[in-house]
Amino acid sequence: MQYVISRLVGCTIRASDGDLGKVDEFYFDDETWTIRYIVAETGSWFVGRKVLISPVAFGKPELESRTIPVNLTRSQVRDSPDIDTEKPVYRQHEAQLHEYYQWPWRGGYGGTFGTTPLPLSDDEALAEQEASAPESRDDTHLRSSRQVTGYHIHAADGEIGHVEDFMVDDENWTIRFLVVDTANWLPGKKVLLSPQWIKRVEWADSSVHFNLTRESVKNSREFDPS
Repeated sequence: MQYVISRLVGCTIRASDGDLGKVDEFYFDDETWTIRYIVAETGSWFVGRKVLISPVAFGKPELESRTIPVNLTRSQVRDSPDIDTEKPVYRQHEAQLHEYYQWPWRGGYGGTFGTTPLPLSDDEALAEQEASAPESRDDTHLRSSRQVTGYHIHAADGEIGHVEDFMVDDENWTIRFLVVDTANWLPGKKVLLSPQWIKRVEWADSSVHFNLTRESVKNSREFDPS
């Protein structure tokens, strides 16, 4: 199934032995446009700490009860490496997290709980080796769904709107579409644009540029959230 991220934010994260907290936001990889982590707000049971949970641990979201099950225990999460989500997430922190939970490093989820990780490219293998170095830098391809919401969307011939939401597939947790609000140009219309059509992202000026014309966006089917 596909879900808009805004409907998942605030859902209860349910471990095998009780609730962990609430979905606060999502981190995604800006090269593959796949969800890398849920940022979970653990609430009062764990002194309000925020933790990262990989899609490897996700079950199927249950929208009626607004819960996302995970194949973890509360004690596992309590004893997990402490990562300050208010600061850049460093590769060495990710490596510690994946080693602790025995999660695949990149991709290869193979459905709900994952199977064997995909073979690493030379660059990824080097990055994994570098992750253990104390001077490792933050993961520059890890982006916050909350941060990117509101980015300006540009067609090849002009601005068309802004990012309002993201649609994700719960089989491999890939971002299938950006939900774009064209209110400043086409009043009241929202459209879905695939990351495959992105020409470039200008992170410095908060803009996403697509290989599309304004006319093609204008003639596209309107997105109905229902």
